[in-house]
Amino acid sequence: MRGRMDQLPQSLHFIGVGGIGMSALAQMAAFLGCETSGSDRAFRSPENRRIMDALRGKGVRLYPQDGSRFDAPDLPAALVCSTAIEKDNPDLLRAPEGIPCLHRSEALRLLVEKCSAPVFAVTGSCGKTTVSAWLAEALDRVGVSASLISGGLAKHFIRDGFAGNYAPGNDLCVLEADESDRSLLNYTADHAMVLNIGTDHYSKEELADVFRRFLLQTRVSAVLEDRVLDAVGPECVKHLKVALFSTDPASPSVRSGYPVFRVTGYRREEGGLRAEINGRSVRLPQPGLHNAANAAAVCAGLSLIGIDPGKALSAVEEFSGVWRRFDFAGRTPGGAAVYDDYAHNVEKICSCVEAVHEVCRGRVVFLFQPHGYGPFGFMRPELYPALEKVLGEGDVFGFLPVYYAGGTTSFRPRSEEVAAEYDARHPGGRYRWFADRSEAAMFLGNLGPSDAAVVMGARDNSLSDWAKELAGNQSDLKGVSE
Repeated sequence: MRGRMDQLPQSLHFIGVGGIGMSALAQMAAFLGCETSGSDRAFRSPENRRIMDALRGKGVRLYPQDGSRFDAPDLPAALVCSTAIEKDNPDLLRAPEGIPCLHRSEALRLLVEKCSAPVFAVTGSCGKTTVSAWLAEALDRVGVSASLISGGLAKHFIRDGFAGNYAPGNDLCVLEADESDRSLLNYTADHAMVLNIGTDHYSKEELADVFRRFLLQTRVSAVLEDRVLDAVGPECVKHLKVALFSTDPASPSVRSGYPVFRVTGYRREEGGLRAEINGRSVRLPQPGLHNAANAAAVCAGLSLIGIDPGKALSAVEEFSGVWRRFDFAGRTPGGAAVYDDYAHNVEKICSCVEAVHEVCRGRVVFLFQPHGYGPFGFMRPELYPALEKVLGEGDVFGFLPVYYAGGTTSFRPRSEEVAAEYDARHPGGRYRWFADRSEAAMFLGNLGPSDAAVVMGARDNSLSDWAKELAGNQSDLKGVSE
């Protein structure tokens, strides 16, 4: 059964502990003194070693997901599972009657309350992992002790035995708030940031309503993209201190009485990429106008909590990045650059396409592995017209088989169906289906030094290792720090 508790139990068992969000909570629980265990169907898979090694190092007891946790004499006080856990999961079936099962967001609420620091929750369809990590790192660099709970491995926080998706801190708790299952409504934030409204799990109208409700229960301040304010309406933030950000250079400096952090310029120059934010030049760690928007959002967030603008700007420029967010993996034997990216919805894929065109003069082959049949079907009608606007002449967008991580599904649409549909609409080989990774790797054989390949997809950590293999770099990654 699902439960609600008033305080954190003394012991927790996380079902699906290898997931990027669940593993962050398990590390936090162990750090806060909770007896912690977890199971995962892929806990012995080498691609998950980064997370599993960190969990073991923090004292989390790991089990296969076969119910064997309940053979131990000491039973957990509660289970923790996410929306993705099926009702016939072996751990749920073997758990003794009476042990409450907390939703991941309920466990998050209890852990954050135990931490007792003000909460800064970052949400949006795109960019929330990067921005939450960026904000926490900037705070750390200006001397604010911020904890981080994130859906990605922030490179700055891969230290002290932590995987990077959790970092302890005392002054502020920065967390990535998940809108996909509406679970962000299960807790209250002091400060909120809503980056954008895009296409991923449900309609933009439904998502706007979720964000509206989220903002109504926020207590102190909010950072919003200017278009988010249009979507949710000003009434839901009238009780908050608000700052906006925008990539429209024509945007006013003040809107509805709120300051606007405007990206008025974005350029590549000798020494790297730079953006103009409110008239100040800001060095960016990675290409893409979306990263300029992310920097503006972080600057806005830091301003709302009283960080000195000069110190804030210097801290923003030092961002170390997040694993699998446009990571350079090396070069193929033919000299083509290989990048690894977590892009998995329409907006993120298009942002990645535009970013790689900034650093690649030649043709680009995109190798996309959809992360589940449901999300793939939802994005299917919007992905094609969006790609047609951003793909370059000579680019190839290749579909790999859908990554299935369990759960109820119709196993539709298949990648070959979508590739065939897109190819029929734009004949000539722009859209392709690859039956497996070996076939995709062979296709890269004709790429040269001016070309690039991009591996895209979420949830499957083996994609990162595959990108390294494509580049002929099979070194054992223990820290994900490069």
